[in-house]
Amino acid sequence: MNVTLEHMTLEELIAHLDSLPGILNLAPAPGDPAYPEIAWGDNFFYYAPDGKVPTTTQPFATIITKDYPDDSGSNLNRPNTFRLNIHVGTAAFTAQLGYSPRESATHSTDPSAVDTLFPHPIYTSTGWLSVVNPGPRTASAVNDLLNAAHARARSRYGRRADYRK
Repeated sequence: MNVTLEHMTLEELIAHLDSLPGILNLAPAPGDPAYPEIAWGDNFFYYAPDGKVPTTTQPFATIITKDYPDDSGSNLNRPNTFRLNIHVGTAAFTAQLGYSPRESATHSTDPSAVDTLFPHPIYTSTGWLSVVNPGPRTASAVNDLLNAAHARARSRYGRRADYRK
């Protein structure tokens, strides 16, 4: 199922991701003792139709709403600012940016630029792309990347389920 993403607010983007089949949105709420305080208010999207947080895989997309101690270049502490991170893999990363994750260190990017795809500030080497406040310039690419990431996560889940049989 492909859902089209247009320029969206944070709430609309979360609703869009929640509408994808089999999604588990791990969204630690302020005060939740089960999660570290730094994660409160952020969203971690897994393909998990059983509703259980997978223990053997990472989310395929995340939305963070604040700077982390080791990740402050996006300047997310600005009002109404968030960053969507998508695990796209090496091929899609290269197709979008014109260079591989390994080559990222040789390219200058501004991780605080709004509505611009850039290598994830920390997880570049594993094929993650990011965008601060997706908008009209990135809507089509973000839509395609989210749908592809969801499909890959769904496929991985299916392979793990087959393996467990």
